[in-house]
Amino acid sequence: MKKSLKSAGLIQFCLILVLAAAAFSSNIMAQSSESNKGTKRQHECTQDKMVMNSKHAKMDMSAMKGSMTSVKDNDIVRKGVINLKAIDKNKDGKVFQDQMDWNVISDAPGKCPLCKMTLEEVTLKQAKENLTKNGFKVK
Repeated sequence: MKKSLKSAGLIQFCLILVLAAAAFSSNIMAQSSESNKGTKRQHECTQDKMVMNSKHAKMDMSAMKGSMTSVKDNDIVRKGVINLKAIDKNKDGKVFQDQMDWNVISDAPGKCPLCKMTLEEVTLKQAKENLTKNGFKVK
């Protein structure tokens, strides 16, 4: 009987060890799984940012210029085919152009009604290059 009690105690001890090891192992597995989910989420976020950045880089900003503002359209915000010679009223071969909203062009100094930047004086050739490079049509 003493032998069977020792054997029973040993068996219980072994069972406790096995259960403890299983619990420890499942806890480690759960933590690893959560860690992988976080890494997966970070990876998905990074991919989303890359897709968004590539879409932004390919976006034709000239098509959005008129719709991006609630400012009332002004005479110097040009639409359609832009005739630079007609804008150059004083015939000095220069106009004032916004360096962000390329279709904002005047023959006099001033500020852009869309972004409030000061218009920069450029030659008609420079203005035409800026416009065509940014998707606008020039006469």
